[in-house]
Amino acid sequence: MRHALTLALILTLAACGGRRETHESTASHTATPNRANFGDGHPQDFGSVAPQDHRIHGIDVSKFQTAVDWQTAQANGVSFAFIKATEGGDQADPLFTQHWQGSARAGIPRGAYHFFYHCRPAIEQARWFIAHVPRTPGALPPVLDMEWTPTSPTCRIRNSPEHIRAEAQIFIRALQSHYGQRPIVYTAIDFFEDNQMWKVQGADFWLRSVAAHPRDLYAGQRWTFWQYSGTGQVPGITGKVDLNAFAGNARDWQAWLAASQR
Repeated sequence: MRHALTLALILTLAACGGRRETHESTASHTATPNRANFGDGHPQDFGSVAPQDHRIHGIDVSKFQTAVDWQTAQANGVSFAFIKATEGGDQADPLFTQHWQGSARAGIPRGAYHFFYHCRPAIEQARWFIAHVPRTPGALPPVLDMEWTPTSPTCRIRNSPEHIRAEAQIFIRALQSHYGQRPIVYTAIDFFEDNQMWKVQGADFWLRSVAAHPRDLYAGQRWTFWQYSGTGQVPGITGKVDLNAFAGNARDWQAWLAASQR
């Protein structure tokens, strides 16, 4: 009965929820991306395979990146951006729209992400995300960010791995149904291992690893994006910013874009 109700809610979201943008000026995403001209406030030795060995780089931003010159960032190698949109079931990032529109004007492929709140049902959170993130042609797939929240002032709960994976699947199915794209799951090594997140189906993975290559930390796990720094320095962005790399080369990037964008 519970599964039937969940499926009905997901189908309702797909049919009537969310906004759609149909007229937005964006530059072509087919040009060869610029080389990354990034710095790092705390550079790491990654061993035999370093972030610089990957061709395609990007960033993720939220309200903490208050000043972004997206044109300058793009010229210095920001080839994609993930932008925080929502958290839980009642919080929206105040700079989402500004970052969403600014990155689009600079011709940077961008997607939105949701920070998961473990004290609220996944279907409520999916509704909240859908209500705030438009179905924009050319956007990257939506992202589910799942982590432990030990410093949260209101929710430090640690649900069972089975419960967490079930909630992840509900959220993923809701977004897949609404946006028509295969979502992405972002996570860190402790959460990944504690909850056996490799069992989650229907999503690509974006993995955090700031001192080792993902192949060394997430043995055997396929991944699409790698967050390799939280202290990045990018021309055009005031303050530090998270840095990320795409798994493949420039040709792989264009193929992935063509397959994943709506």
